[in-house]
Amino acid sequence: MPIPDFQSVMRPILATVADHTPLALSELRERIANEFQLSEEERSERLPSGKQTVINNRVGWARTYLNKAGLLSIPAKGLVQITERGREALNSGPARITVRWLKQYPEFAAFHTTSPADDPALALQSEPVEQATPDEQLAAAHQALTQSLADELLALVRAASPTFFEQLVVDLMIAMGYGGSRKEAGRATQQTNDDGIDGIIKEDKLGLDVIYLQAKRWTNTVHRPEIDKFIGALTRQRARKGVFITTSDFSNGAREAAMSLDIKVVLIDGLELARLMVENNLGCNVKQVYEVKHLDSDYFVEY
Repeated sequence: MPIPDFQSVMRPILATVADHTPLALSELRERIANEFQLSEEERSERLPSGKQTVINNRVGWARTYLNKAGLLSIPAKGLVQITERGREALNSGPARITVRWLKQYPEFAAFHTTSPADDPALALQSEPVEQATPDEQLAAAHQALTQSLADELLALVRAASPTFFEQLVVDLMIAMGYGGSRKEAGRATQQTNDDGIDGIIKEDKLGLDVIYLQAKRWTNTVHRPEIDKFIGALTRQRARKGVFITTSDFSNGAREAAMSLDIKVVLIDGLELARLMVENNLGCNVKQVYEVKHLDSDYFVEY
């Protein structure tokens, strides 16, 4: 039996976790391989990069798409669980769940469609593939992979403990060039709940200036009163710079409050946090590098 494409494994995945019990991703992969009666050779067939088996890659992408459509949840790292929407899809959905069918869910449609405002060359997932050049397809695929990774990172951060989140904030600041050494930065952020300040970190390695931190591992939107409290704490410390990091998002009022005074307050919401983690290789690493080469016309110039 040939290895199924990733759309063909979507409904079997939902059926496999239909009892609502969280299931390990490794076990899910094994059950799907058994469901399609894959041979040992088919189970071990790898992508051209050699980094992952074909079936694991397709199950992984099917899981991601089902999660973005709200049919599956990821309750903890390496686990999957069906949602009520997933149960409804099993009961009344089509025999073969496809990307086109999943687009009925607004959150999936938003995830799967690239915004033209970001880059016209990347706005291709909303167009037929045959209209895109190979370069454009590659760029669109890269953005889709990056977005999927950022979403997965954010889900794991939200599920992590407060202690882990505090360490993550320190690691991110250091990865971005702040804080001096890891040891110094760690000591600084131990000053928790000090007059509304969660931590203090050096702006540069010499410590010529400092940045005051507020970190909130929240699911609810951060509103203006929280920003006003942070600004008040900065004022009492005679500080001029602060960073407020949350795993959720900020209201318009909160963003307006951060821009209303001479004090420089940077707001980092969950989406920006995940983007910075990807950009600075925090919690992720390079999986594969593809070299795209072009013609060296100078080589063919005869003198």
